[in-house]
Amino acid sequence: MARINLLPWREELRKEQQRQFLTIMGLSAVLMILIILAVHIQYANLINIQNQRNQFLTAQIAEVDAQIKEIEKLERDKQSLQARISVIQQLQGNRPEIVHLFDEIARILPQGLYLKSIEQKGKTITIVGYAQSNARVSAFMRNIEASDWLDKPVLDVIKLANKDENDSREFSLRCVQVNKSAGNKS
Repeated sequence: MARINLLPWREELRKEQQRQFLTIMGLSAVLMILIILAVHIQYANLINIQNQRNQFLTAQIAEVDAQIKEIEKLERDKQSLQARISVIQQLQGNRPEIVHLFDEIARILPQGLYLKSIEQKGKTITIVGYAQSNARVSAFMRNIEASDWLDKPVLDVIKLANKDENDSREFSLRCVQVNKSAGNKS
């Protein structure tokens, strides 16, 4: 019987299998590295896209904030203009009142009474003048009380204008302007 040496064949087969195993392991490692690299690149791209979206949103938010500030400024300007318009309308509405007021003062002013100054602060009117007697000042106050445009006369001061003249008296009185358009006196 012939002797056949099977050892080298098995050894070569084992070496071949080991070489195939190492090749498969190497290819698997390379494939695994490529897969990890592809996943890393994919995630980097996704992160980059999200960062671009975030930058776009930040830019849009900045634009909207600027528009909101502009709108708030316009609202403040609008309120300021509305306040001015209301003051102008109020002044335009009150414009005829001063004419009526001076006409009423001239109408109710008795003989022998002369006005030095008229000052108005709000609805309060301060009248300073000269009178020939205390009775003329009293008549003026009664006329104010009966007036449609003036009310509530209060005498502040009445004194002799000059010490050498007995017939001239200086007076100061306050009264309230009545808003004729609001109705009756208060």
